[in-house]
Amino acid sequence: MSKADLPANLVIVDHPLVLHKLTLMRDKHTPSAVFRQLLREISLLLAYEVARDLPMTTQTIETPLAEMEAPILKGKKLVIVSILRAGNGLLEGMLDLMPSARVGHIGIYRNPDTLQPVEYYMKVPEDIAERRVIVVDPMLATGNSVSAAIQRLKDKGAKDIKLVCLLSAPEGIKHVNADHPDVQIFTAAVDRKLNSHGYIVPGLGDAGDRMFGTK
Repeated sequence: MSKADLPANLVIVDHPLVLHKLTLMRDKHTPSAVFRQLLREISLLLAYEVARDLPMTTQTIETPLAEMEAPILKGKKLVIVSILRAGNGLLEGMLDLMPSARVGHIGIYRNPDTLQPVEYYMKVPEDIAERRVIVVDPMLATGNSVSAAIQRLKDKGAKDIKLVCLLSAPEGIKHVNADHPDVQIFTAAVDRKLNSHGYIVPGLGDAGDRMFGTK
């Protein structure tokens, strides 16, 4: 996917620290414990970017030297929604930066034969319609599961949604953008393509298996 083909709602977070850590994660020799730590560190940097335009207000405080009008976040706290199971790797790092955020979970797995999403669990805050929602999933491959998760959140009333992924494939970006052009996508890198099994190439393998050592 050339830069000219990238949708306007895609943000590539190509900070040198992000790219360095991503390279270490791609290496098949990186052990699970290190992989998890790197994902947590990258998620902090991604969270910084996705939260850049949060609404602000001011409040009167007293410093040790003077009274002042100081900037502070406005409105209700964020909701971070993890697409299980691999999304929890990004979730943990984002909560380090935004510990007061509410948390939701959507359990969706990809049928290995059809590559279509199958939902098995969903729990989100009841007032999600009044909050900004950040959906986290390390891999945006076919886009089927992510698009389905976003639609479920919209069905619950969510209106202000952003998607954060570690790696993306052009096919997944096009799919999500076609289904949800109102959702801004943040990713560290856009790789070449998907293979016949729906995995991102060159990618880093299955993020869940790499995180938990299940393969």
